[in-house]
Amino acid sequence: MQRSYHLAQVNIAKALAPLDSPLMQGFVEQLDHINQLAEASPGFVWRLQTDAGDATALQPYEDERIIVNLSVWDSLEALKTFVYSGEHLGLLRNKKHWFEKPDVPILALWWVAAGHRPDLAEAKQALACLRAQGPSAQAFSFAAPFPPPQQPAPVPETQA
Repeated sequence: MQRSYHLAQVNIAKALAPLDSPLMQGFVEQLDHINQLAEASPGFVWRLQTDAGDATALQPYEDERIIVNLSVWDSLEALKTFVYSGEHLGLLRNKKHWFEKPDVPILALWWVAAGHRPDLAEAKQALACLRAQGPSAQAFSFAAPFPPPQQPAPVPETQA
């Protein structure tokens, strides 16, 4: 069965230094590999990137040290499996070496119609919504997930 909804996710991080600094080298060296792992993961649908394949070049915030990751997955389970296992988990465990500790939510999840590709404005809105209102059907977290909207009812067949 084809899903009517996919899961969008945005996460941001504020680097301790510019990405071209020696402090960030360990993170930057892993970035292409981790992105390739994501793209090859079961359930991966799409990720925001430039034509050159670089998401870190996108600057939706005034602070240049804030990097953004925006992607779409076919299910919450698929994204959760990627995030919390394998090499990505190792990257997460070392994030304190490269990124400031946040004092607000830096990850938001929300359901989008299958085929929709959210843009940075939509992602920023989801994150702002989660920060302002807490988890809801509009934006939530792994810790407080919401189910996809009700699947559309099948169209009844007309009788001949």
